[in-house]
Amino acid sequence: MPTWIKICGTTSFEDALASVAAGADALGFIFAPSPRRISAQQARGIATQLPGKIERVGVFVNEPAEAIRSTVEQVGLTAVQLHGGETPEFIADLFARGTHLPRVKVIKTILANESFDATLALFRRHHECLDSILLDSGAGSGKTFDWHKIQDQVGADSLRFILAGGLNPENVGEAMQKFSPWGVDVVSGVERAPGRKDPDKLKAFVAAVRKAEQQ
Repeated sequence: MPTWIKICGTTSFEDALASVAAGADALGFIFAPSPRRISAQQARGIATQLPGKIERVGVFVNEPAEAIRSTVEQVGLTAVQLHGGETPEFIADLFARGTHLPRVKVIKTILANESFDATLALFRRHHECLDSILLDSGAGSGKTFDWHKIQDQVGADSLRFILAGGLNPENVGEAMQKFSPWGVDVVSGVERAPGRKDPDKLKAFVAAVRKAEQQ
């Protein structure tokens, strides 16, 4: 199965088209403090013009459940990525209370920090509330983390892991060899400036992922 590729921090339709043309499976819209933050109205203007096969992922950090549901409905998101201290209980209730929304995937970010082991163990016990786990170095840091520290803890079960944190066309191949992730997520590694994508870097990133799959 091909590696799932998400291009995050989408801020314009032009960049969305470039990401799709490069071969992205999903685009990310950030609804949290960030140089790449976008309003729900702006995101809707982009998302409604995307091909149906492209997943539309909203990134949230410690937002109230009602605010998340409202944005999902307004934009037409197909998935949410929760990048804060959201608990399994919060996630289980997010789309379970009589909501009329269609099935929305849930991605939970776990940071590779001093709490990594405990947080990963917690969500392993409550994996039924998630579709996948995203491994990152920090919100919008654009830096890689120490892959060796968590390498042995990833991939030992059926959880879907998405690798993020400082990925770019030059290092994504090595990262994939170490983790064999279900998916990869990139932001700054394919930009020419914060919030502005570089079409050549987008193509190079996707090509590097596909090349690594063949190895």
